[in-house]
Parts: sequence; C-alpha cells; structure tokens
Amino acid sequence: MTPPASPSIAAKAPLGAFAFLRPGAWGFWRLAALSIALFTLAPVIVVFAYLGAPDTDVWTHLKQTVLFEYISHTLLLALGVAAGTAFIGVSLAWLTAVCDFPGRRFFSWSLMLPLALPAYVTGFVMIGVFDYTGPVQTGLREAFGPIWFPPIRSGAGVAFAMTLALYPYVYLLARNAFLTQGRRALEAAQSLGLNRRQGFYRVALPLARPWIAGGVALVIMETLADFGTVAVFNYDTFTTGIYKAWFSLFSLPAAAQLASLLIVGVFVLLVFEQYSRNRMRYTPTGRASGHARITLHGKTRWLAAAWCTLILLFAFVLPVSMLVRWAWHVWAQDLDARYWSYAYHSLLLGALSALLCVWVATWLAYAARQHRDGAMKLTTRLATLGYAVPGAVLAIGSFSLIAWFDNGYIALMQSIDVPAKQILQGTLIAMLAAYLTRFLAVAHQPIEAAMQRITRSQDDAARSLGLTTRKVLTRIHLPALRGGLLTAALLVFVDVMKEMPITLMTRPFGWDTLATRIFEMTSEGEWERAALPAVALVVAGLIPVVMLVRHSEK
Repeated sequence: MTPPASPSIAAKAPLGAFAFLRPGAWGFWRLAALSIALFTLAPVIVVFAYLGAPDTDVWTHLKQTVLFEYISHTLLLALGVAAGTAFIGVSLAWLTAVCDFPGRRFFSWSLMLPLALPAYVTGFVMIGVFDYTGPVQTGLREAFGPIWFPPIRSGAGVAFAMTLALYPYVYLLARNAFLTQGRRALEAAQSLGLNRRQGFYRVALPLARPWIAGGVALVIMETLADFGTVAVFNYDTFTTGIYKAWFSLFSLPAAAQLASLLIVGVFVLLVFEQYSRNRMRYTPTGRASGHARITLHGKTRWLAAAWCTLILLFAFVLPVSMLVRWAWHVWAQDLDARYWSYAYHSLLLGALSALLCVWVATWLAYAARQHRDGAMKLTTRLATLGYAVPGAVLAIGSFSLIAWFDNGYIALMQSIDVPAKQILQGTLIAMLAAYLTRFLAVAHQPIEAAMQRITRSQDDAARSLGLTTRKVLTRIHLPALRGGLLTAALLVFVDVMKEMPITLMTRPFGWDTLATRIFEMTSEGEWERAALPAVALVVAGLIPVVMLVRHSEK
C-alpha cells in the first residue's frame, strides 16, 4: 500500500492548470504576463463594446446600400483565394518534396520568394500589366485587333493577385508535411495495391490534410485582414467598409461595429486553425530527402518544371521586374526630400516597434518560463492573439482607447479649473500600441524558441551563485538569446514597414510612410510612381524570406 504523502510534500505538489490558485502564486512575473495580455486584448474588447451603442442612421444607410456587397465580396474573395492557394500550394509542395525533375532544388526555395512582396504590391502590378491600357492588352490589340480579355479589375482579378501573394503559406506547411512523410507513405500505399495516383489521394493527402487546412486557415485570415489589395482594385470588403465608415461617414461606432463582425469570422477561423494544428500528430517517418524520390520521366518532368516556372514567373519575377522598370523611369523626379521623409518615417516606426515588441515578448517568454502551468499557457496565448486580428480592427480599438484616455484627462483637468488639451492623440502612441498588439506574436515565437534551448540546470547554477531572478534574466538569458532577439527584431521591423491599415488609419497628420505613399499613388492610378517605394519594401521583405529559406534548407 502506498503511504500517504507528507504535508510538506503535498503542499509542494503541482496543481496543473489550477496552479495559479495556490497561495503566493500571483507573483511579479505572473502579473506581468497578465498585464501584457490585458493590454493586447484591450483594443478588441473596446471594439466589441461599441455593439451596445449602434449608430442607427449609419447602419440604416449601410443596410440599404453596401452592407450586402461587403458580406458577399468578403465571402467570395475568401473562398476564391482559399481554393487557389490550396491548389497551387499543395501541387508545388508535392512536386518539390517528393518528386525529382529538372530544377527541383532551385524551385524548392525560390517558390518562397513571393513572401517578400506585400499583397497590395502584387495587386497594383497586376493591374498595371493586365489592365486595358497595360502592355499585355495593348500588345494583343496591336497584333490581333479588338480582342476579349478577362477584366483584371474584378473579384476574380483580386483573387488572382492575392492567390499569387499568399500561396507560400500553404506551400510551406504542405511541403513540411510531405517531407515528414517521405516516400514511405507511398510505399505503404503501393503495398496495399494502390498506384501512385491512388496513393497520393488516399494516403499522402489525407495525412497532410491538417497541415493544408492550417495553411488555408492562415490564408483566409490574411485575406479577411487585407486592406491594401482590395483598395487598389476598388473591390469593397469589410476592411474597406471599416475605413469608409470612419473616414467617409465619420462614424467611429459604425466602423467599430463592422470590425466586430469581422472579428467573429476571424475567431471562428482561429479555432479551426488551432483544431487543425492539434491534429498534426502522426509519427514522422523521416524527411523525403533521405529516401529515393519519384523520378518523373518524359513529358511529365517538363510539365512539372513548367508549372513551377509559371507560378514563379507570375508571383515574383513579373512583379519585381515591372517594379524595377517603373522605378527606373521615375527615380530622378521622385527620389527627393519627400521620399527620404517617407523612408525615414518607415524606418523609425519599424525600429521603435521592433524594440517595443522584443522587449515585451522577452518579458512574456521569461514569465512563461517561471510558471509552466495551464493558466500561464492560456495567458500567453491570449497575449499573442492579436496577430490574428485585422489591422483595421486594431486601429479602431487603439484609437478609441487613446481618445477615451484623452477625453478623461481633459475632463479631470477641467473639473479642477486647469486648462488641458489632448496629450496622446496626434502622436505615435496609438500606432505603436496597435503594432505591439498585432506583432507581439511575431517577436514572441523566435524568442520563446531560443529560450527553450536554455536548460533549467543553467538557471539552478546561477541561483546557487546568489543571482536573483532578474539577474538571471539579464546575465544568463539575454546573452544566450541574442540570436532569437535579433531574429524577432528583424521580423517585426519588416512587418511594420509593410503594414498598411494601421499606419493609414492612426498616423499623425502628415506622417506618411512608404506604405501610405503606395496607397496614395495607386489610388490615383500612378503605378510608376508607386513603384519606387514598393521596391524599397520588397528589398526589406527579402530579409525574413532569406532567413526562412536558410532555416528550411537545414
């Protein structure tokens, strides 16, 4: 018979997910993590709070005019991009992971390059190339006379551009799934009497389905959050509706209520993505590179190479070459003091946001290291939830919080007969707060991964030498985290430079960036003048892509 545990031992027994209920559990680090989570959730909570005070006149106008259009356009675009990215991403992943054909090694990493292009950059390039006055249709009319060409300024055109920009999300996850399976999945299928095609559809594809579903869910969330691309195509969705409700109808409550409806859809997708991630549980069978690949023969091998070439051509080579060409035409007149001002603002915002996100993410990761119970895991999850929330939503939430604080401050000062004015509105505070909420997850992931490589024995050895918890962080962890901190800072820096809706909706007057410059020029149809700042963003976007390629090739 097992003897009962002594009171001292029982007192020290872990409580699992309810460890936070034990006496003394609410220490400094747990409170720090909770504060971070509340701060990042505050903009979302504020947006939902507007549901209790609808702007009746504006909502009546929206229902009578454009609300159905917003809903239908958003759903159709999400479904179209999901189907397109699933088809392209899965097919390319299968070819580069399992098959052998001319150029496979080159395509395995080069097909990730479209990640360097913001979707709105790919969008305006496609309009500039394939529009009625673009070089493609002009050349066809000169060669064959009047000819029908599918309109690029349509829902199908938006879906086409966004599919080319977002398919790498599905490609990366599906390729990892196929690499993990290796050829043994097909060998098992062949042992059951199935041919290669049957083995793919009945064995390999079902095994990879959780990865594919997770990638498609990420694509749909990016589609729902997109503002720049749909604005370029003048294809109204919920994000453009939020912008117009705020800046055209001058109704912040209506914009917030539209944003709340968008959040509901995003959270449903987030739950689905988490469910798909939890199903990624089959036993790995080794990477495909360790086994003999399927060697394609005859026309098949050249068709595979042609398919990869076609996607890379439209998704990366064509947009980049057109941007360079357009930028070359206008650089002499546009490379002036204003351009350097746009670049300075983008660099400054990127640097400040990177420092802020890395600092907060380090505290959050270290707090999670000190308390490894279920409550802390939930807190960390909530703190990093902002990356799934569209930028337009966070812009409204952050601006509302800043306005509420300023109005409260002014009312307080006036109550004691002290003149006061706004102290936060019109500053960078709202922008930085929204950036922190949205990109904290981007900084947290590499920092947490780097912190997991630090063993507990190192912490125990440091404490045995008399170091406090904070000194362990500054003297032991921070030097060991240098690589993770640098990676996190670079990722946040690039994401902030490319981010459009938050910058556009919360920037101080006259505080334009490269992204807002692109929006202004594309709104006026000035594709060539939009190319110069776009080239700068593409060059910056290549940094994380190169890092990702190096990691995937290890």
